[in-house]
Amino acid sequence: MSTLQFAVLVVALAAIVVLQVLVLLRARSSDGAGQGQQFERVERELRLELQHSAQATRQELAGHMAQHQAATVQQLDSMRQQMQLHAAGGREEQARALKRFADTLQQTLANLTESNAQRMLEVRATLETKIRDLQTDNARRLEEMRQTVDEKLHTTLENRLTESFRHVSERLEKVHQGLGEMQQLAIGVGDLKRVLTNVKTRGTWGEVQLEMLLEQVLTVDQYAKNVETVLGSNARVEFAIKLPGVVDGGAPLWLPIDAKFPKEQYERLLDAQDRADADGVARHGAELERAVRGEAKTICDKYVSPPQTTDFAILFLPTEGLYAEVMRRPGLADELQRSLRVTIAGPSTLTALLNSLQMGFRTLALEKRSSEVWQVLGAVKTEFAKFGDVLAATKATLEKAAKNIENAEVRSRQMARKLKSVEALPSEAAQLMLGPDGADRDD
Repeated sequence: MSTLQFAVLVVALAAIVVLQVLVLLRARSSDGAGQGQQFERVERELRLELQHSAQATRQELAGHMAQHQAATVQQLDSMRQQMQLHAAGGREEQARALKRFADTLQQTLANLTESNAQRMLEVRATLETKIRDLQTDNARRLEEMRQTVDEKLHTTLENRLTESFRHVSERLEKVHQGLGEMQQLAIGVGDLKRVLTNVKTRGTWGEVQLEMLLEQVLTVDQYAKNVETVLGSNARVEFAIKLPGVVDGGAPLWLPIDAKFPKEQYERLLDAQDRADADGVARHGAELERAVRGEAKTICDKYVSPPQTTDFAILFLPTEGLYAEVMRRPGLADELQRSLRVTIAGPSTLTALLNSLQMGFRTLALEKRSSEVWQVLGAVKTEFAKFGDVLAATKATLEKAAKNIENAEVRSRQMARKLKSVEALPSEAAQLMLGPDGADRDD
């Protein structure tokens, strides 16, 4: 414990003692008023003495504090000096240690550099040796590969050339065959041209095409060939479609169809169109119109004779190009249909017309058979009424049989209830008494 602390403790104890004395004196003040003054005086003296003592104590404490502060400052100065001395010594020691470490590191790096250089020399020498060996081996292998490739390339090239020459020979042979076929085709085209040049043969070709279309759409009994539509005229149309007459079972009504092919005028028109010759196109177009009008007038005069025929006929053009060219002429088709009662038809339009006629034939056949269908339905209705009567009789018979079976079941249940009290015999005894089943079946 320091002196300052001890002095403070002594002053505190003295104050406590004084306070206790004052308390005792105040307690005894009740003994006499005379002594009160004396106590007050003593109290004042004690207070003064305490004040002087406290003042002395404060002065002493201030002195001790000043001495303690001076000693503390002196100690701090000495400690700072010692720390500076220690720091300076530590820095010097650290500098010496760092210098020794730098020297050691430099020596180690030098040794490592020298060792690395020596090892690099060894590695370089080893690499050079390996590379020379590798180059030698690669050169040897490349030479072997070159020889192998040359051999395979020579063999492959020889095989490919042989195969190519074989293919070329086969293709040349096929080309030769194709040239032969082209020659045959040229001969066929020449024959066709000669055929088409002949007017009679050309008409036969159109007639054959018309017959093919009729065979594809209509049945054999729905059209006829080389028909004399006008009786006593000896003019026979190539084909005529057989339509139903006014009277059932009477003479049919014929629809004349004649095939025409104005080839020369059409070819001259196409040639003028290819040459872009406007005057030629107009001139040959007018020639084509005159030829078509002439053919239509011939058909109208020779083959159209109502009521043996329809009031119109069909002019069949065997190619779509010729049909399109004729229909492209403004007002030509309408004029022929209005004045000469002749309708222009190409392969596609004639097929559509024949299909519509076929549908009409089917509708007419259905109308003819409708009366037969109604008669069959009437007979079925009569038989159906009889069948209803038979069903009613059968129902009554079945209901009666069901009622009999139900009564038999009721009697069976009643017999079973009556026989519950009767003891049943074994099967052998029952068979002996009633007889075997076979005997019953024989009976």
